[in-house]
Amino acid sequence: MRTLLMIKPDAVEKKVVGKIISMVEERGFDIRDMRMKRFTRDEAEKFYEVHRGKPFFEELVQFITSGPVVGLCLEGEDIVNKVRNFIGATDPSKADPCTVRALYGTDISRNAVHASDSPENAERELKFFFENC
Repeated sequence: MRTLLMIKPDAVEKKVVGKIISMVEERGFDIRDMRMKRFTRDEAEKFYEVHRGKPFFEELVQFITSGPVVGLCLEGEDIVNKVRNFIGATDPSKADPCTVRALYGTDISRNAVHASDSPENAERELKFFFENC
């Protein structure tokens, strides 16, 4: 099984991409592919399609297009759940200590990383970065 871990523009700007990748490796996750990119507005709207119509949709789109992101294709057994636990709660102030969001997130919007929340979303989201992952 595979999933997407995306390092968001706030973490790229803070220059903690390497630290997050080191955490991924130390946790033993298998990185199958990695790519830095900058979302276009159209791509961002498609990526966050599940949130269209919600009050925070426009903020998500603006934020994710504000700078480059780094996508990692991670592989392993029960990888979606393991990565979700690894990154911590959406709100960094409520995330367990030593999770990515607790260490590098600023607030609920600028929380350093995104991870797919289901195998189905992982399959859809990985396509934004990789052809064959």
